[in-house]
Amino acid sequence: MGASFILHLLVVAMVGYLIGSINLSIVLCKLMGKGDIRDHGSGNAGTTNTLRTLGKLPALLVLTFDILKGFIAIKLGMALMLFGQGAVETNMLPMAFELATLVAGFAAILGHNFPIYYGFKGGKGIATSLGVILTIEPVIGLTCALFAIILMIASRMVSLGSIFGSFLYPVLVLVIGDAFGASSDLSLKIPYVVFACLLASLAIYRHRANIDRLLNGTENKLWKTKKEKEEAAAKAELEASEKVAEEKGGK
Repeated sequence: MGASFILHLLVVAMVGYLIGSINLSIVLCKLMGKGDIRDHGSGNAGTTNTLRTLGKLPALLVLTFDILKGFIAIKLGMALMLFGQGAVETNMLPMAFELATLVAGFAAILGHNFPIYYGFKGGKGIATSLGVILTIEPVIGLTCALFAIILMIASRMVSLGSIFGSFLYPVLVLVIGDAFGASSDLSLKIPYVVFACLLASLAIYRHRANIDRLLNGTENKLWKTKKEKEEAAAKAELEASEKVAEEKGGK
């Protein structure tokens, strides 16, 4: 693979990154007159913060769009590589198309996380990562998603499901991954496994603040139980009464 192939791969990466950089949560928040979504809630430009800030329908739109970004980036990357296949030896074409797929997918995730259009401050890339994984190998993508959703429901914490779903991905790729015919060709398996490890590492890194809160027992939950609501109300009432007492004592 010579300089011409590298150039095509760079174009694939650039296109994937630019597609990934489009952030619907930021756009919708501004259109709905609420300013920048990164100034609300967790400050993250993703589905969960959209749900808490804008509501269910905008969150669903953001989730769908972010998943589609991964799919579109890969399909465009593959189309671009078709134009450059003349620069690749015939026996190297499988590797070339695999690299184009992985580069386009990872570039889209980087774009979502560090968007050039929005000061390089975006989301955490979970939905876009899911779109990439589903495009490359649907069975593994659905397995990771199912595992993550079960944990989210059980714990009421999106971050916990996202972190463990991300960790599961490279494990499944190593054990059963068969994209690009990788199960029978080690030269194809290695880039696929490296890609999966990079994707998982980036997702977990982006959740480092969530991991700290999980360890401290202070992570936000999607909804509160009746008992938690009562405890929160009692705490708020106690704090209010203490504040009143302090103000009276200061007079």
